[in-house]
Amino acid sequence: QVQLVESGGGLVQAGGSLRLSCTASGRTFSSYSIGWFRQAPGKEREFVAAIMRTTYYADSVKGRFTISRDNAKSTVYLQMNSLKPEDTAVYYCSAERSLVLHTRPTDYDYWGQGTQVTVSS
Repeated sequence: QVQLVESGGGLVQAGGSLRLSCTASGRTFSSYSIGWFRQAPGKEREFVAAIMRTTYYADSVKGRFTISRDNAKSTVYLQMNSLKPEDTAVYYCSAERSLVLHTRPTDYDYWGQGTQVTVSS
């Protein structure tokens, strides 16, 4: 069982930056792939980025967002730069015990409660 807690969301102007954190419980954090997803009102949950031994990004955030992990702290970070109003959403982190990076929400077994990111124009 893995419990995930996101933090770091907030309100920022377009062009600004935020860093989200996802902290996990459990002693085998390094065995889990971690994914970030986001969901805007009225839209489906969409993939943002994932990390295990490698990283993978959605095209919409490539070059602006950076995912990283600190296994000693059981934490994954999502550094978001050059934010746009269309990045506004609730951001969720998720985990699955896998070496392969996946982009579908159904591939992940554990989810956090989400953190709101709002980008004003």
